[in-house]
Amino acid sequence: MLLEIAQLFAKDVRALNVFNYISLRAVLATLTALAISLILGPMVIRKLASYKIGQSVRSDGPQTHLVKAGTPTMGGALILLSIGITTLLWSDLENRFVWAVLFVTLGFGIIGWVDDYRKVVHRNPKGLSAKSKFFWQSMIGIVAAVYLAFVINTPSSVKPWDLFLAWVQSGFSLELPEKTGLIMPFFKNVAYPLGILGFIALSYFVIVGTSNAVNLTDGLDGLAIMPAVMIAGALGIFAYATGSAVYAKYLLIPHIPGAGELAVFCGALIGAGLGFLWFNAYPAEVFMGDVGALALGAALGTVAVIVRQEIVLFVMGGVFVAETLSVMIQVGYFKMTGGKRVFRMAPLHHHFELGGWRETQVVVRFWIVTMMLVLFGLSTLKLR
Repeated sequence: MLLEIAQLFAKDVRALNVFNYISLRAVLATLTALAISLILGPMVIRKLASYKIGQSVRSDGPQTHLVKAGTPTMGGALILLSIGITTLLWSDLENRFVWAVLFVTLGFGIIGWVDDYRKVVHRNPKGLSAKSKFFWQSMIGIVAAVYLAFVINTPSSVKPWDLFLAWVQSGFSLELPEKTGLIMPFFKNVAYPLGILGFIALSYFVIVGTSNAVNLTDGLDGLAIMPAVMIAGALGIFAYATGSAVYAKYLLIPHIPGAGELAVFCGALIGAGLGFLWFNAYPAEVFMGDVGALALGAALGTVAVIVRQEIVLFVMGGVFVAETLSVMIQVGYFKMTGGKRVFRMAPLHHHFELGGWRETQVVVRFWIVTMMLVLFGLSTLKLR
């Protein structure tokens, strides 16, 4: 919105042309989202507390977590509010990728909100049933995947609907350009063609999988939000480079016009995340709940799909991947052996807690691991 206003008056006030620079608007988005989070945070926490929206703690978990019972949850609403307002303020509202990411983020946020609301307000420990949650996640994920399959391959002057109709009329045999291939990091011009159906399937699994992975990781004060912030920062750099014809050619990555605008969204996510961390740092005054965790994971997955860096996301989100695998291994082994366990407790952060690590040690060490993985992921930009 502010970009349109600046462009309107740029002829009379030439200084306003600086707002055309994505890098500046990304920085301003970060600061704006941070300010919104810090200003509205205390009010949101008081409201959640007044509605008695408190966190329940599993009785079989670490005993040190019992003191967390009653801490306001659903604080992820603060993150979504900050991201939404900031993105609308600083982004190019004619950019189709911005609206796609906002749709997915808010859609998954609504699913998380319903789940949290049923758990903490209606006192239903199951919340939204697993089948219902997965169904709605799948619906949003599939819609987003199909939309992106055709948006990525059409210039802004062409309607994705036209390409979709051409695909249908061709008997679903129309091949997409190489932009939708699976890019292999560290290799020059190596991308495995997926076809439209392959791209849709990959995008769906990345969006839904990342969403649930972040949700599983969100179990300690500040554990999930800081890795999400760091990964968002890296994806913002990828988005900026992908959206630039010059940088894309130099770095040997696909050039996707319009993708650079996602750097503004990533900036908003960084600011909102850091502002939330101010209140979520140990000892946490508020938890993000499913409303925040599901939305953040889906947002990261969607941005990674658009900038064609699904494998790099898998690397940078190594902590999320490890947490998810620990749950899958634990549950599978428990069922196969009739009650035996691989880990002391899953997800993985609880395993280390029961092994003697303090909560703050687990959190900071997982942050360090994520920082190293993010730097490794960024190195793929040039090392090819």
